[in-house]
Amino acid sequence: MKIACIGAGYVGGPTMAMVALHCPEIEVVVVDINEERIKAWNSDKLPIYEPGLLEVVKECRGRNLFFSTDTKKHVGEADIVFVSVNTPTKTTGIGAGKAADLTYWEGAARLIASVSTSSKIVVEKSTVPVKTAEAIGKVLKRNCQDPNVQFEILSNPEFLAEGTAIEDLRHPDRVLIGGSDTESGRKAIESLASVYAHWIPRERILTANLWSAELAKLTANAFLAQRISSINAISALCEATGADVQQVAHAIGTDSRIGPKFLNASVGFGGSCFQKDILNLCYVCESVGLKEVAEYWYQVVSMNDYQKQRFVERVISAMFNTVSKKKIAIFGFAFKKDTGDTRETPAVDVCKGLIRDGAKVCVYDPEVTAEQIFRDLSAPKFEWDRPNYSRSASHMLENVQVVQDADAAAEGAHAICVLTEWDAFKTYDYQAMYDKMTKPAFIFDGRNILDHAKLREIGFIVYALGKPLDAFLQKNYA
Repeated sequence: MKIACIGAGYVGGPTMAMVALHCPEIEVVVVDINEERIKAWNSDKLPIYEPGLLEVVKECRGRNLFFSTDTKKHVGEADIVFVSVNTPTKTTGIGAGKAADLTYWEGAARLIASVSTSSKIVVEKSTVPVKTAEAIGKVLKRNCQDPNVQFEILSNPEFLAEGTAIEDLRHPDRVLIGGSDTESGRKAIESLASVYAHWIPRERILTANLWSAELAKLTANAFLAQRISSINAISALCEATGADVQQVAHAIGTDSRIGPKFLNASVGFGGSCFQKDILNLCYVCESVGLKEVAEYWYQVVSMNDYQKQRFVERVISAMFNTVSKKKIAIFGFAFKKDTGDTRETPAVDVCKGLIRDGAKVCVYDPEVTAEQIFRDLSAPKFEWDRPNYSRSASHMLENVQVVQDADAAAEGAHAICVLTEWDAFKTYDYQAMYDKMTKPAFIFDGRNILDHAKLREIGFIVYALGKPLDAFLQKNYA
């Protein structure tokens, strides 16, 4: 058997590496038209940072795992083709700002059809709107020259979380495979299930119809994001009433019906999926006339935007209602720890909000490059998900500086904003930083990972998200 995967990103690369690791008899090839990315996959500096990924790739690469730009050859030879390309949000036209743009998906389908001389199983790995399989089937059928070639389309959505992707792939809660309820559809499901069964217990491999599988992915992300927005809504109430959001979250999380996961209040959720998938879900609902359902889910995104705006306003009002020309250290730019991914990171909106008010932000993140930070801060909304977006004319944003260590960021700063929960941030010498900062020195902990009592002893004015406000901060809200 030969497996090809179109798209060498955060999903395609790690997933195929894990398949190759556990299925040594299967040849696995990841193809992408981006030469730089393929070159990186063939080097020791992979294009994405994910704990444990390099070790898995090194073990299989050259044995039964290959990375190539020769898309036609490998897709043509494959028995199973995974499609793991971007499905960004449309920026123009009907559904702009919420509908998924399936340009890359359609391009992949046309490629598969044009090079296929044998029947194939085509697997949707990207997150796609409900009923995409139907559209893709039509493209495949109408563009394949050989009438004997049959295509079976399966939906196999990815549920891994960045930062723990390798562990999630090794021990997933479940693998979901959706297919059509026909003899050939059931056979295709079994073929893919037998690949996963090399290392995943059969009872964790769930099967469903195509539409249920496509919708399950959007729904899973919507529910997870909803939990974050729910606890973030309560964090605002906690600050207003003197309650502590961590105590509230712990109390409700011990209820077995609710559970403790995804109850950490923060400056907001990010990542490539949550906002995009909820907006997509809303668009699907609107398309079938379910306006009230769409409005319900829009609120999850609205609350996320509110939380980021609330944080910016808290920073500005605490610092005497002006941050003009003040240096503010930003600790963390990735959307969460243990990944270099900045897609939809709350840091972008927080930095832009502070810059709009005249602040000079100085960013430090252990895994995000300066180039990426400048690109993210100069790109229009939703453009981050397109492969070749360019910087705007003001690319060297004069109010943005990126430094290589946290001490440099803090030196001379009026405030530190913690926007990513990197473990290293907990162990810094904050006394030394305080000594070099402009007084009064503020810390705004948007992730609640620091020892706030100790910071107050040092002399910092501390804002901890969702916790009782410092007396110093309360005066501004009297």
